[in-house]
Amino acid sequence: MASLNNFKKSIVVVALAASLAACGDNDSNDPVQVVTPPTPEPVSYTFDVTVSNLTAGQPLSPIAIIAHTEGTLWQIGSPASVALETMAEGGDNSQLLALENAIANASSEGPVGPGVNTTITLTTDSLEALKLSLATMMVNTNDGFTGLSALDVSSLAVGDSLIRTTVAYDAGTEANTEAAGTIPGPADGGEGFNEARDDVNFVARHPGVVTNEDGLSSSVLSPEHKFDNPLAKVVITSTQ
Repeated sequence: MASLNNFKKSIVVVALAASLAACGDNDSNDPVQVVTPPTPEPVSYTFDVTVSNLTAGQPLSPIAIIAHTEGTLWQIGSPASVALETMAEGGDNSQLLALENAIANASSEGPVGPGVNTTITLTTDSLEALKLSLATMMVNTNDGFTGLSALDVSSLAVGDSLIRTTVAYDAGTEANTEAAGTIPGPADGGEGFNEARDDVNFVARHPGVVTNEDGLSSSVLSPEHKFDNPLAKVVITSTQ
């Protein structure tokens, strides 16, 4: 009887060993499958910026929109950058759009006339600490401009909007003579940017224009070129 039991145990041991060997063979023969996770789709964030010109006779130059996380386009009491000066004296926004701290930019296709609005779409790939700045020249001035500097939009949810109005600024880079040949807008068709700085050399609120009917006989401006604050209405909407 003991021999029979021993024989049965031997059969069980042999069967178990064969089973383990088979498992080992299967493990070594099956190819190792590496699962590559899918590449995440790139995320983008889109804003529609609608600018309405509220003036009676001041066309606005092509509007520059800059997305950034650091810095400002201007500060009251500080000298204007060359990029801001170029825009404020001649309406050329190309240097502002090319600023090193810009992570995205956009521009209106052309000037925005009095009583007219335009919408500019800007797309960026990050919302973290995101700020938007906007700048445009009042072209019937020597170096007047308006806009918004470093407006925080990082928490703006899709479908929500921010509404702001803008005031008039003076770049302080060109004297407000309003003389013939010094204003690039349709009131004069004169010179735009000039690298010489012959004014206070700091950004300030614009004091307004003095027209030929106000006693400044050398001025090429008329009462329709006057303006009051606010200069423009800006609606920023997160669309994606």
